[in-house]
Amino acid sequence: MTQKIDKVHKTEYQEVLNVWESSVRATHHFLKEEDIAYFKPLILNTYLDAVELRCVRNHENKIIGFLGVAEQNLEMLFIDPKYRGKKIGKTLLDYSISHLNVTKVDVNEQNEQAVGFYKHFGFEMVSRSKLDSSGKPYPTLHMKLKK
Repeated sequence: MTQKIDKVHKTEYQEVLNVWESSVRATHHFLKEEDIAYFKPLILNTYLDAVELRCVRNHENKIIGFLGVAEQNLEMLFIDPKYRGKKIGKTLLDYSISHLNVTKVDVNEQNEQAVGFYKHFGFEMVSRSKLDSSGKPYPTLHMKLKK
């Protein structure tokens, strides 16, 4: 099944946030409940406006996966857990590279599935930060697409 990439409209931000939260709860087991509560309003009110957003929708036109890109950096890529393993992440990543010129991604070191996903698709670690971009104690791997 071919996935169509679509733009995300500001009126859909709550739907995007819902996908983000369900995805994070399924994959970011290292985060504390207060971390999720901390990030939710930032994502909704700040981060989504700071990136170029694209999504994949299901047959009911609901967003089931999305990405956000800024300055050739893949800032976010999240898939509804019910749709994981259906190549939606690959479709979005391929699109981000070919249409939005993505060459970099930062990923939580503890999210081993995501690290493996990006390595599988040609990214390699170039550096590591002990803290995430919010200063929280979640090491971040800075990865770059191999040429």
